[in-house]
Amino acid sequence: MVNTHVNLPGLDLKNPVMPASGTFGFGDVPAAQKFDLNDLGAMVIKTTTPHATTGNPQPQIAILEDGVLNSVGLTNPGVDQVISEKLTKLRHQYLDLPIMASVGGDSEDDYVEVAKKLSASGLVNALEINVSCPNVAQGGMSFGVHAGVVEELTKKIKMAVALPIYVKLTPNVTDIVEIAKAAESGGADGISMINTLLGMRIDIKTRKPLLGHNMGGLSGEAVKPIAIRMISQVRQVTQLPIIGMGGISTAQDVIEFILAGANAVAVGSAHFEDELAAKHIVEELPAELEKLGVEDINDLVGQVKFN
Repeated sequence: MVNTHVNLPGLDLKNPVMPASGTFGFGDVPAAQKFDLNDLGAMVIKTTTPHATTGNPQPQIAILEDGVLNSVGLTNPGVDQVISEKLTKLRHQYLDLPIMASVGGDSEDDYVEVAKKLSASGLVNALEINVSCPNVAQGGMSFGVHAGVVEELTKKIKMAVALPIYVKLTPNVTDIVEIAKAAESGGADGISMINTLLGMRIDIKTRKPLLGHNMGGLSGEAVKPIAIRMISQVRQVTQLPIIGMGGISTAQDVIEFILAGANAVAVGSAHFEDELAAKHIVEELPAELEKLGVEDINDLVGQVKFN
């Protein structure tokens, strides 16, 4: 019997697979209701901000040949309503499922406020800090592009909450290793990577970008080599747990990410092709590990053999 159980700070996972933040909303989107979420390692909810936000102009999503461009924005009803309605309902339905909440905001104070409220709710097991939000006080560049800002933000949140925190790194930086080290210096319990790459496509007939917001985050198959490269680089400099994501659609992809250095994975864009992608990956994983003669998935972490 192959062991797929993974133990991370705050998250006791029966298998290493979870939906990427936003993929299954707050457990209330149609795809999330088509199967038992207990089949997954954990549930990650949509990014939550202090107040309700409506997101970006339509169209918000463009499906490409090898990925997805999205500029949905952080549409959510605000942290108080997320706790009282969304999370309360989700936790009531899934008493034992590890739940990770995703934290966003326009300022450091926003992040701290949301993190404190989510932590105090007693409804979630860990927090993912989405540092790809624009830092309004610093001219709109995302929090995650400055090492000093990432370290300071991580410190402030860590001091304010009792839950383990995972900093979600943006790939839109010169040196991902520097940012990962900053998160670790700030006291992060783990790292999630990678978030989407900034991209744009244009309709040559209308001459307009495909997205209403012009640019958006690229995810899916196209970003997989970049995600694997970045995870591998970060694994060389830290022992922190890494939740890897970026184009995962098969059990083989999961194994590749773990060999690169991830401890667990999140699945996002694959759900556009197969609403039950995460469930199917979980089901296929033990057989794929058996084929490779692997008895414990944890033995594969970072075991890439460099040329």
